[in-house]
Amino acid sequence: MTKMTIDELHAFLHEAFPQVAADFAVEEVGDLQIRVRMLIADRHLRPGGTVSGPSIFALADVAIYLGLLAEIGPEALAVTTNCSIDFMRKPAAATDLVAEARILKLGRVLAVGDVLIRSAGDPAPVARASLTYSIPPRR
Repeated sequence: MTKMTIDELHAFLHEAFPQVAADFAVEEVGDLQIRVRMLIADRHLRPGGTVSGPSIFALADVAIYLGLLAEIGPEALAVTTNCSIDFMRKPAAATDLVAEARILKLGRVLAVGDVLIRSAGDPAPVARASLTYSIPPRR
């Protein structure tokens, strides 16, 4: 059972990270899984008209972060401790990216998850990432 709804996740993102909140839309939340869309704009593109690697990383990171928060509740100080990302193919130019993330292990101190990222409407993966998050102790 998730502890945060889509609307609560959006509100949290706008409050804690107003500088990037408008870039992301949570589309679906379920037990230990989430789907997040990155709304691609010119600032996300690199020369050649494709989405930049740092933007793809940001989507993977935000997807796992929001998936974790959906499970544990609002915790701004949960942080990435490790990330491995494979860039598999060039994303479609100026097309939104969609991340499907799963929390594979949710412990008291660490959470591990994976993310598959695709260009919207294309079944072929653009990137795959594995991330570990540190969860601060409850006060």
